[in-house]
Amino acid sequence: MREEINMLTPTLQLPLCNKRIIVTAPRNYANRLAQELVKLGALPFLMPTIEIILLQDFTKLDPILYKLNTFDWITFTSRNGIDAFFQRLEYLGVNFSVLKNNCLCAIGKDAEKLTALGLEVDLIPIEPSPSGIIAELAEIPDIAEQSILVPVPEVVSVPEPDVVPNFIAGLKKLGMEVTPIPTYKTSCLDKNFYQVELDLIRQGKIDLIAFSSTAEIAAFLRMFDDCPDNCQNSAIACFGPYTASNARKLGLKVSIVAEDYSSFAGFAQAIAKFYKQ
Repeated sequence: MREEINMLTPTLQLPLCNKRIIVTAPRNYANRLAQELVKLGALPFLMPTIEIILLQDFTKLDPILYKLNTFDWITFTSRNGIDAFFQRLEYLGVNFSVLKNNCLCAIGKDAEKLTALGLEVDLIPIEPSPSGIIAELAEIPDIAEQSILVPVPEVVSVPEPDVVPNFIAGLKKLGMEVTPIPTYKTSCLDKNFYQVELDLIRQGKIDLIAFSSTAEIAAFLRMFDDCPDNCQNSAIACFGPYTASNARKLGLKVSIVAEDYSSFAGFAQAIAKFYKQ
């Protein structure tokens, strides 16, 4: 059970009292994680290493959005994909009711966004991950040859993490007809934005660095010229086992892996548990 924190609790009694924590999530996520850390007494530094923005070229996406009725499933692997997808539908004047005949899938709390739009979510995997989606789709008897649309990021300026390609490959192994479609763009931010934060990390003045995705890690390491040793004075926390696995592949020593990676509250609690020990 998640421990509730009274916001009037003295800071010295909080598990993350004055811990300086770098949050590398993009700005549309960073504030949510920072709020959870502040509740536990931390002093978060917002340092988004990647930026999530809309596409500049919609020539591939728009034709797909006009024929959504041809897909059995639409599966969202991130909140970014949901936001960009529905922003574009709204811009094109396509009524969301066109999705009533599609089976919709989203991960964790992302499903709440679809529900808020008045849509029914057919699959919310117990394991909040792309692998969790595949595992539960595999239990559907006639899933082979069903068509599935997957909104994905267009990744620029950093190597594409293996999460989405592995997800696409897993869907194809189920025999599904898969259509990945770039819906938004992920790009690396300039390290010159963060000279103060980077110097603090080098000097060992940052207690912990919190990563919520592999793309954040790759972009972060580019700011250190791909040398993980420059940030090993700080503990490393990862938002779930997949991000942690890729962090280790990229040379980082991971101290914290959230077991509840369906929300940032679970991530913050995992960090607090680490310091309580």
